[in-house]
Amino acid sequence: MANAAGSLKKRSENEGTNNNPLGIRNFFSGEQFDRVVELMYPKTAEAGSYLFWEGEPTGKLYYIKSGKVKLRKSTEDGKDFILSILQAGDMLCEPGDGLNAVRSFSAEVMEDTELGVIQWRDLEILLYRHGDFAVRFMSWMALMHKVTESKFRDLLLFGKPGALASTLIRLANSYGVLGAEGIKISLKLTNAELAEFIGTTRESVNRMLNGLREEGVIDIRKGRLIIQNLNALKSICHCPACPACPKEVCRI
Repeated sequence: MANAAGSLKKRSENEGTNNNPLGIRNFFSGEQFDRVVELMYPKTAEAGSYLFWEGEPTGKLYYIKSGKVKLRKSTEDGKDFILSILQAGDMLCEPGDGLNAVRSFSAEVMEDTELGVIQWRDLEILLYRHGDFAVRFMSWMALMHKVTESKFRDLLLFGKPGALASTLIRLANSYGVLGAEGIKISLKLTNAELAEFIGTTRESVNRMLNGLREEGVIDIRKGRLIIQNLNALKSICHCPACPACPKEVCRI
């Protein structure tokens, strides 16, 4: 995983579209991204609503202008997993594969959100017409697949403690604010939500967080997580050194 402390930049808790260093805009030139903006129509969504549900047909992409969106996955036995939390500057993209063009996850709006919606058929035309744009878009999609693969790697190979340590590092890269106390996670999450990231119970997360707190690895103040010893977390999840896992991959 990426060295969070080295890559962190001071940023406010309500980060704007242009301030997301991991956002899709950074993968395109200004002219290329303007082509995407021309395809968008505006949409607003209230906190607690859903953009779509797992099993619904695909066909639309969502660019987040402001707000946050949580991606959820349900299993056949009724368990819920949080796959990711997207912020301003991210794009929610799940194109149909031609075989079973339905959503594989649900998108829950965490706070009032402004979006730009793109019809997949309109984006396909853009991809056909502009080869330079198509290459950059394919590179972005490949990176998103790497993000997902790296999360599963950490979840499967290093047990629940490793998965929790990995999640905390990813949160630091995506929502960390570096200060005198350590790396403060600006995104407020409950222990139940942390448990849904790694497929365990809230009680297990409570025990693991208490252990990390006693060891001085983290602290919790006013409901906010503060990472005080990043290297200890990296040791728990056998974090690969950069550039094997850059910050663009090591994100929540």
